[in-house]
Amino acid sequence: MDTINWSDFERVELRVGTIIAVDDFPEARKPAWKLTVDFGELGTRRSSAQITVHYGREGLLGRQVIAVLNFPPKQIGPFRSEVLVTGFADENGAIVLAIPEHKVPNGAKLV
Repeated sequence: MDTINWSDFERVELRVGTIIAVDDFPEARKPAWKLTVDFGELGTRRSSAQITVHYGREGLLGRQVIAVLNFPPKQIGPFRSEVLVTGFADENGAIVLAIPEHKVPNGAKLV
């Protein structure tokens, strides 16, 4: 594993946002949702997330997630993903979201 210094970590904009919309993404090669996430004063951003194994639409709406906001946008088929919602792979490779344990303000930065 490569080590990084503190200033490298500080450059990563890991922020909390609340999922306000979940849309189907039938064009995706792997099953995914199109998410709209509210980051408070930083605005709303969209993301494609391959999290359909553990999360249905109803379970995602209103849930807070941790996302990287300062990656460049990524074109995924016809969809432009603006942020990376973070998670961990379970024993079968399905993604489990990284989430705050308690509600925090949208836009809060991981410190």
